[in-house]
Amino acid sequence: MRKTVISFLLILFVSVSINAQIDRSQRPQPGPAPVIQLGDFDSFELENGLKVIVVENRQVPVVSFQLTLDIDPVLEGDAKGYVSLAGSLLREGTTNRSKQEIDEGIDFIGGTISTSSTGVFASSLTRHKETLLDLMSDIVLNPSFPEEEMERLITQTRSGLATVSTDASAMANNVSRAAVYGPDHPYGENTTTESLDNIGIEMIKQYYEDHFKPNVAYLVIVGDIDVDGAREVVNNYFAGWEPGEVPARTYSTPEAPEGRRVAFADRSGAVQSVVMVTHPVVLPPGHEDAIKVSVMNSILGGGVFSGRLMQNLREDKGYTYGARSSIGTDRLVSRFTARTEVRNEVTDSTVTEILYEMQRMIHEPVSAQNLDITKNFMTGNFARSLESPRTMANFALNIERYDLPEDYYATYLERLNEVTAEDVRAMAEKYLKPDNSIIVVAGNKNEVAETLIPFSETGEVEFYDAFGRPAEDPDILPAPDGYTAETVIGNYIDALGGRDRLEAIEDMTQELTASTMGMELQIKIYQKTPHYFLQKMEMGGMTLSQQLFDGEKAVVVSQMGRQQFTEGAEFDAMKSQAVMNLEMEYRDYDIEKELLGIETIDGRRAYKLEVTYPGDTQAYDYYCTETGLKIKTLNPQGSTTYSDYREVEGILVAHMLNIEAGPQVLEMRLDNLEINSGIDQGFFVIE
Repeated sequence: MRKTVISFLLILFVSVSINAQIDRSQRPQPGPAPVIQLGDFDSFELENGLKVIVVENRQVPVVSFQLTLDIDPVLEGDAKGYVSLAGSLLREGTTNRSKQEIDEGIDFIGGTISTSSTGVFASSLTRHKETLLDLMSDIVLNPSFPEEEMERLITQTRSGLATVSTDASAMANNVSRAAVYGPDHPYGENTTTESLDNIGIEMIKQYYEDHFKPNVAYLVIVGDIDVDGAREVVNNYFAGWEPGEVPARTYSTPEAPEGRRVAFADRSGAVQSVVMVTHPVVLPPGHEDAIKVSVMNSILGGGVFSGRLMQNLREDKGYTYGARSSIGTDRLVSRFTARTEVRNEVTDSTVTEILYEMQRMIHEPVSAQNLDITKNFMTGNFARSLESPRTMANFALNIERYDLPEDYYATYLERLNEVTAEDVRAMAEKYLKPDNSIIVVAGNKNEVAETLIPFSETGEVEFYDAFGRPAEDPDILPAPDGYTAETVIGNYIDALGGRDRLEAIEDMTQELTASTMGMELQIKIYQKTPHYFLQKMEMGGMTLSQQLFDGEKAVVVSQMGRQQFTEGAEFDAMKSQAVMNLEMEYRDYDIEKELLGIETIDGRRAYKLEVTYPGDTQAYDYYCTETGLKIKTLNPQGSTTYSDYREVEGILVAHMLNIEAGPQVLEMRLDNLEINSGIDQGFFVIE
């Protein structure tokens, strides 16, 4: 057993005597730092190699167990996602218990258990620790990996991925990982729908067999327990865990590009761009530069409102609500990232300002006042983190795992206080690479991409898809000779059933069921020519909202109240929504359309039409080149995908609509459709 007592030095300013005369023209000087005793931790090791760290805290009768595997990351290739699924499946059943029995066991003691590909966390009241460890050890030692649960998790993951193509933030994250780390590094991989198709239960089981070994594991115990009690329960539940050889992996360290690169992901129709300036950084945990680098990054944009990026892009230029930067530590490789979200028209200017601030960190010393503000902010964050008992556990784990000096955290505040303005400038010069960075932008290609060419060393913009894969056809292919927007829409009308049949529709009633976040909504839509529209949304028999257009006014009623419009954007939007088969009436409603060419969308070739509504609101409609049917619409708010076309009274109607708005997904199923049922004009009222 090794016992370590960690003392923390909190930097405080000496207050002068109440009788002394205060010279307010002089900045107070820091006085001697008092010692703050925060607690002890003990450690021991089982015969099978499991390393145990115990942090005793008797303040509340709670105990937690954090098991962490110290293993090299896995390059998953065309089955990216299976490692994460292996971690999730640990909790889905064992050879002794079903998922339901595990859930019931945890609920009965009011505890919690969560699993990942590199460990398990469990917590409960101290008096239930034996029951908790019985469940936890069963999960760790005897997982069954039920295949039906794997399929459920894959379906769930696939549903989440469906939003990526319309979520510029997710797109930028994917592209930045791929561009910075590359396809041959595990940090550069992104899960896709295609990679999910390649995942099998055997590779998940093999991952577990290869990596879940006690000789590469740490068990950190925090709470109402002493080392003797911890030793007893750990031996009871984990002594039988068999050790074994674990694969060791090495990867080439990604390097910053020789000159600036520009990586772009197209979010058609977007009115804003997500902008990132990023490059790889080699900075292992506990490195002698780590604290100085953290101070430098905080001054640039690491969470302090006075950060230079925030002051420049928000306070001075008014480009954004927020701009941040980060620089992490990692035993393999990390990266620097400056990030913000801005309007299309200032995307290139934003990149210029971020690069300028990075250069200014290198060449312009930080003021004493700004340095003090930043260090005080970091001191406060550190002090607040000490309120959590798990902080001590993380400190102890890091010391053991990364072979840090035993006083690494004891001297943290002391070393933070010693950081100088010259240290900050030196760290910026060493770790910031404005001329060797990757500029990642997810946004509207038609409006933004060309403006970024001057930032590229090669004069080219590299195009990626939403998942960080190089775009095979970054440019839109030309449409066949003689094809126009009218041709595409004409083919669409013919595919639906023909103009005569569509014009014969006088009224239509649709009943749909929408699923989102585990809830079901009932939506009823009533339409009558020329422009009567009523939509009711209900859940559990309760009306949530109603929308009405009766030719003279647009009305929206919800739990927030009633709104009525007789002109303006809301009025125009609902007026066009009320028109059945609006594509046949574009000219009458001052809607302009332009055929941009052929693009691959969701794996299918489609004609891409740019549609401009009154008020210059733009959307992009995609019509399948094979069937002529509309398959997708992109607009600034999100996207709608149309599928499962079925014939109803001689007319093809999409029976599945997938609506995405940022991270939210609404799946709508058409349950019933009635045409020309004789809806009276007087029906279109809201009581």
